[in-house]
Amino acid sequence: MQKRFIAVLFMVSAFLTDSCGPKINPNEIRIGEYGSLTGAQATFGTSTDNGIKLAVDEINGAGGINGKTLKLTAYDDQGDPAEAAVVVTKLITQDQVQVVLGEVASSLSLAAAPICQQNKIPMISPSSTNPKVTQVGDYVFRVCFIDPFQGQVMSDFAMNNLKAQTAAILRDQKSDYSMGLADFFVKRFKEKGGTIVSDQSYVAGDVDFKSQLTNIRGQKPDVIFVPGYYGEVGLIAKQARELGVKVALLGGDGWDSSKLYEIGGAALDGCYFSSHYSPESTDPKVQDFVKKYQTKYGQVPDALATLGYDSMGVLAAALKNAKSLSEADIRDAIAATKAYTGVTGSISLDANRDAVKPAVVLKIENSKASYVTTVNP
Repeated sequence: MQKRFIAVLFMVSAFLTDSCGPKINPNEIRIGEYGSLTGAQATFGTSTDNGIKLAVDEINGAGGINGKTLKLTAYDDQGDPAEAAVVVTKLITQDQVQVVLGEVASSLSLAAAPICQQNKIPMISPSSTNPKVTQVGDYVFRVCFIDPFQGQVMSDFAMNNLKAQTAAILRDQKSDYSMGLADFFVKRFKEKGGTIVSDQSYVAGDVDFKSQLTNIRGQKPDVIFVPGYYGEVGLIAKQARELGVKVALLGGDGWDSSKLYEIGGAALDGCYFSSHYSPESTDPKVQDFVKKYQTKYGQVPDALATLGYDSMGVLAAALKNAKSLSEADIRDAIAATKAYTGVTGSISLDANRDAVKPAVVLKIENSKASYVTTVNP
């Protein structure tokens, strides 16, 4: 009986210790990260995580921030909005983080941002481009451009560079990112005198797009805008070519993954997408990052890796300049970010906590995306 009592007492004590959260080390700055490390957009989460960790290792290796070490706690949200809400709640209530980094997909950021805002914990999204993300509140930031700009970039590129006068749309109707980016492309295209001849939709996870593509083929557009994620885009490209659709497919930064080329192969040749950087840039900061990333991870970094790295860089600069390490002072320091020199360009946050910065357009040939042009805001 005594042994059983001691065992139960031990279990209760352990539970109470866990429920009270971790012991706080005053010499650490606690940073939380949530991302899609598994699931349909796993390359996004993995690349972002790699970029963040590379930055954290460099900062800690150089002595930390004002003598304090960065402690990073990262959780996998599995690409599920409900799970994103769960893990961010855990980061805040159990791990007692002082700031949160994440996510990539706008739908996932929108699931977590209200939790950060309610608890007054600053959140920086590396790459969620839907305008609604930072509209959640004054504790929510991003270091990427937003979809009104990205949609304008690709619409203008279609008309000015590809001489397109008609376009078709194929969008993911359940994705905040895809729906918003499609809307901004359509708005700009029409304003410039273009005509949208077909507007079709699908749902993430679909594998057969031939009905939508057959409808589009019948309208004979000059280009097709597909603002989705790489998993579906690769299949769409293959099926479009199988149906005899030869015009260029255009997209946004959701295409930027090595998996895109594994899925779509040669069907993607001659297609274009907007992104945040090009590894072909001659900028010394870009080339230095590419070299460091390749040395550590054995591959060329995609845009998500660079944005993860830059999000941590912006945060580190803010932590150095903050009046204190209270969440409110960290928030104010992030909001004051101006002309931070990142791998993805100069980053300044506007009054809406959005980054004002350029985009690049890349062309796919032989399973490689090559630099075409830079478009400034």
